Amino acid sequence: MAKGVKPRVKVPKTAAAGDSITIKTLISHKMESGQRKDKEGNLIPRSIINRFTCDFNGENVIDVTLEPAISTNPFFEFEAKVPESGDFAFTWYDDDGSVYETSKSITVE
Repeated sequence: MAKGVKPRVKVPKTAAAGDSITIKTLISHKMESGQRKDKEGNLIPRSIINRFTCDFNGENVIDVTLEPAISTNPFFEFEAKVPESGDFAFTWYDDDGSVYETSKSITVE
């Protein structure tokens, strides 16, 4: 598991039924390409976030595959329609098998 990894998500607390809302996510992650060397000349193992998903009440909203050229601290901003109150589940997958998860709730008024 990479050190210092912290997912952050911004979801509105409320919305009207059928509204399209903006969701912003950022995960603090060094994103090591596997091509750099440490001070002793050894290759630093590759460690990147290779996939990001977001589900709303169990239904997939977005599923993104990330490639090695992705920058550190990947940021995503996307739209989602909210038909009802519920929970957004956010998941980031790391090359080393680590999975980072967080969730946010929204109330439809």
